[in-house]
Amino acid sequence: MKTIMLLGIIVTLVASGSAAFLPTTEAATVRAPLLKTQTFLSPPFFLRPGGIANKWYYDVDFPRGHVAIKSFNGDVVDEAGAPVPLHETYLHHWLVSPYYGPSAIPITNSGPCKDLLGQYFGLGSETRRTATWVPDPYGIEIGAGAPAGYEERWLINVHAIDTRGAADKLACTECRCDAYNVTVDETGNRIGNGYVGGIHCCYDSLRCRVEDAFANNGEPPRKLFLRYTVSWLDWSDAVVLPVRIYILDVTDTALFDGSPKPYCKIEYRVDECSSDDRASNNCVDMKTTKEMVSHGGDVVYAVAHLHRGGLGSSLHGQDGRLLCKSMPIYGTGQEAGNEEGYVVGMSTCYPEPGTVKVSDGEVLTIVSNYSSERQHTGVMGHFYILVADHQEQALDKPALCFSFPYSWCLPAWMWSNQM
Repeated sequence: MKTIMLLGIIVTLVASGSAAFLPTTEAATVRAPLLKTQTFLSPPFFLRPGGIANKWYYDVDFPRGHVAIKSFNGDVVDEAGAPVPLHETYLHHWLVSPYYGPSAIPITNSGPCKDLLGQYFGLGSETRRTATWVPDPYGIEIGAGAPAGYEERWLINVHAIDTRGAADKLACTECRCDAYNVTVDETGNRIGNGYVGGIHCCYDSLRCRVEDAFANNGEPPRKLFLRYTVSWLDWSDAVVLPVRIYILDVTDTALFDGSPKPYCKIEYRVDECSSDDRASNNCVDMKTTKEMVSHGGDVVYAVAHLHRGGLGSSLHGQDGRLLCKSMPIYGTGQEAGNEEGYVVGMSTCYPEPGTVKVSDGEVLTIVSNYSSERQHTGVMGHFYILVADHQEQALDKPALCFSFPYSWCLPAWMWSNQM
């Protein structure tokens, strides 16, 4: 009887001309009216030419309650709300993480590097052209409950570099120590002689070397914000399958070294290729490592994070099968989102549910490729994947399909419980 009633509702919607069930439109399902979207602004940060802002903001605006996050998109904007191009303000990264307040107890993802890369969401210069939509019927579950005396809150970390008037923009964005004239890290410890660039030379309030005209021009610092847009579903409004977040890091050598604990260095250096490699047109630095995922399931989304000079990254199963290949998109213009020479997006992988699986405890291989035509410092090779526990009952049932007024199918997870 419930199935007949459900079919009646569906036929009514189709007859009214609704395209809600077109299978080619990911978000256009019966849950579309239930999808909520809101845009927020971080607290302001201020930059002058050459300056760095590496800010941490706690208890920021974020959807509250028991919800399923469907997408999170961030962008750096000015006071007027206009996107700021990367050749003016380089977005090194933004990170968003939940925690239990008021004591700032971290809530981390499931990845092996969660002590250092524990965020739920995060991108860099590629933020404007990288898809973040979590496909149906999945969602990132938040707000399921907090320990007594605590509440779930959210923090944002924004790391941005103002390169207006920079003597060497690439040196500034790659955090070369000599470009910032720095010899100690943020905690005051001396930086080792072999470390020539990276996050230890790129902390808040430092200033990269700029041309004389920009050094003391008397202009006030620029006021900027991270503008972020979140889409979500209330958990009680629709059938949602939760996913686990894994962030993998190509610098983690623990399995190679036989160490029981992860050794995630977050970043690494690409040295310039040799003359022999250059002569043979083989200036490619390939870095690989192996990391384990604790819980298996269906991979429903995957994307790599690379810096400028990146050529692509891939993720492989323990048997060598390809799970995802993620390639950088380089800009070709001057406008925000298409800045020439910058990584402005990364291609993503959206496997059909049930087609790409990993097992409990499976060891995955991460491959990160960079051009070594010149040296690059502070580069990263991360992979962000969403894994859903196997849902045999829902996903193995056939879909309920129709041919009028066009061919379309109602996913099994929407109708199987109505029987």
